[in-house]
Amino acid sequence: MISPLAHVDPSAKIGNNVTIHPFAFIDKDVEIGDDCEIMPYVSIMNGTILGRHNKIYQGCIIGADPQDFRWKGEKTYCKIGDNNVIREHCIINRGIRSTGATVIGDDCFIMAETHIGHDALIKGKCVLGNGVTLAGDCTVGMCTILSSAVILHERSEVGDWVVVKGGCRISGNVPPYVIVAHNPVAYYGINAKIMDRHGFTSEQIDDVAKSYRHIYQAGTSVFNALKRIEADVAPSDIRSNILDFIRSHNLKIVAVPLETE
Repeated sequence: MISPLAHVDPSAKIGNNVTIHPFAFIDKDVEIGDDCEIMPYVSIMNGTILGRHNKIYQGCIIGADPQDFRWKGEKTYCKIGDNNVIREHCIINRGIRSTGATVIGDDCFIMAETHIGHDALIKGKCVLGNGVTLAGDCTVGMCTILSSAVILHERSEVGDWVVVKGGCRISGNVPPYVIVAHNPVAYYGINAKIMDRHGFTSEQIDDVAKSYRHIYQAGTSVFNALKRIEADVAPSDIRSNILDFIRSHNLKIVAVPLETE
């Protein structure tokens, strides 16, 4: 299943039932799990670990050297989970620190010409549209959609079950379960339709809506909004996910008017 026209370094570890098409380049110190397919003109660079059943399309560079002046040539890693689809001409950089890595979880769909910077974390079950750009040290939560041409600036974090509309520039933290749009980025409501399709109850969706009315529509500070949520919304995993995310980021979230931060 490995074309003689592909370059596969003898030290690379290739799993069972892997297909490597002509003109692919598999570098030293690479691991490719079972049932993966590597299309023509893909480069899998050193320090990359691929899980099972991934399909990498033409022209991708996986585990590219990080584009950061702090990286001085140390051994670093790019770790990709299972069941991912990575479309044409994507670039995914390795980390800049030997103690960390760029990490992509399971079941992601990453569309063409996306660039994922060093030490990014994409937790899993995410969709990244065409031309999405993530700078270094960004985090994308579970089941999140970044529409085409979204830009995440360095150290930005997007929570679980978020939709970021096309072309948004994110410089900060997007809390869970919301939709954001426009530039400058604005709160656009909660992600109710997708949550409903994936088994969230009407009560859970109502709790999300109540929480974000306090944060984005009550004209109060984020600190006071969190106190109101604790008084108004019954304890649950949903409530905890919202409160914990905002508090762990020192109450700094996107789309909050300056006078209420």
